[in-house]
Amino acid sequence: MGGDPHRRVSGACARDRTDLSLPLALAAGPADATPATWSSAINLPDLGLAAVIGHGIPMNRLLLVDEPGEHLPEVVAALAPVCDVLLVRPHTWLQPRTTARLAAHLRRTGSVLLSHGPWPDGAQLHLHITAAAWSGLGSGYGQLLHRRVTVRASGRGSASRPRTADLLLPDESGRVGVPMTGAGAQPVSGDVAV
Repeated sequence: MGGDPHRRVSGACARDRTDLSLPLALAAGPADATPATWSSAINLPDLGLAAVIGHGIPMNRLLLVDEPGEHLPEVVAALAPVCDVLLVRPHTWLQPRTTARLAAHLRRTGSVLLSHGPWPDGAQLHLHITAAAWSGLGSGYGQLLHRRVTVRASGRGSASRPRTADLLLPDESGRVGVPMTGAGAQPVSGDVAV
């Protein structure tokens, strides 16, 4: 199922509604790559701004819309032309016709919608943390250093074949990292599964 490997996905869904680390890490990628990238957080009134900063999303390029209520589709449509990444907690009452129009609008603008929770009409890509373990704590001492997670990706089109990857989310610097494997890897003691 070829296609352009650099083509951006217009919609991705992170299934876990309690853990924002994966959607924030995904939103931080474009902000790291291009300093002029704008992001938005829509319908996430409990979003911790310290976590946003910790993931590397610049606050001076983040638009916040706490609770748009019934105007959520209009807010997403209005911000898509100016924001490269839209992090959204969807409403379950969104109709398939509305989500289809939003998907078409996102494709035209080139923006990416990251849904924190299930998108009502499905998404092109579904991401799910299937396992997680914190490292750094010893027996009664230490501090959390990083969290190793296994992320499962599945979806439609070129993402129809499920894949998994191990990541550090966050690594010691608070960003996304890749765990060391092979001869240079150090065994980590004190893993705490969550």
